[in-house]
Amino acid sequence: MVNHRIIGDRATHLSPEDLAALQENLYEQRLFRREQLRQIAAVPREGALRRRGSAAQAEVRAKLAASARMVLADVEAALQRIAEGRYGVCHLCRRPVDRERLMIVPQARYCARCQQVREAGR
Repeated sequence: MVNHRIIGDRATHLSPEDLAALQENLYEQRLFRREQLRQIAAVPREGALRRRGSAAQAEVRAKLAASARMVLADVEAALQRIAEGRYGVCHLCRRPVDRERLMIVPQARYCARCQQVREAGR
């Protein structure tokens, strides 16, 4: 696990307690997303002609499921990075991701600067 790991001339500033709290948060997010996907899948499928708006509801369920799967994949990837000792390092610039950013978005792959660059390029 990464904690106080030096990369270049900067440290990630994650104490063992920080890392444990972040990992627990990620486990909770994983459980929540799995349950969310289970509930979405459990909604009975009705024919489009049976009820007004069922096509729109199906579209909303599909978008919710896609979003939940995307977040779940990010959470799983973050847990994998923790297991491999690569957690808290930006995938682009290879610098540490700020502790404050990880506390808010524990599955973050990029530092705030690189995230802004990625979003501006969209």
